[in-house]
Parts: sequence; structure tokens; C-alpha cells
Amino acid sequence: MKFDSLEDGVTFYRNYAKICGFTTRMSSVKKSKSDRVVMFKYCACSKEGFKETPKVAPKSNRKRAVTRVGCKARVTFRLCKGWLYGICFS
Repeated sequence: MKFDSLEDGVTFYRNYAKICGFTTRMSSVKKSKSDRVVMFKYCACSKEGFKETPKVAPKSNRKRAVTRVGCKARVTFRLCKGWLYGICFS
């Protein structure tokens, strides 16, 4: 699937996630070394991965809910070489 801009792709995936019942977060980006243009952008479910447990448990009465449970919903957007400003969805 091709989009006109990165924002269009991210908006599409956020709307898709909302319909499917989950929320998303921007995971990471990879830029080209020469001109620092964003080549890849990763968008993941907000529950993707696991949080690290601290080595020393802080003394606190506040208990936080576990938010990262290992969900595998993730999408990668990449800049297509033959399409100057297009974003490919893969």
C-alpha cells in the first residue's frame, strides 16, 4: 500500500488500530547516514514488548498496572526509492 506522506500512513494505521480495539505508539525511526532523511518508521501496539524490571525495587506504595504484555501488532513504513516522496506500507 502506498501513501503520499508519512503522516498519512501513520494516520491510516492509528484509525485501523482504533477500529480493531488497540492503541499505538511510535516505536523508532531509522535515518539515512548521508542526508538524515527518515527511511524507516516503526509504529507498534502500545502493549508491544515488555518493560524491564528494575534491579533495585523502589520503595513505593503506588502499584502500577502492567502495560506491556508482548503484543506483536506492528507496522513498518519505509521510503520507496522509485517514488520520491511516497511512503510504502509493509
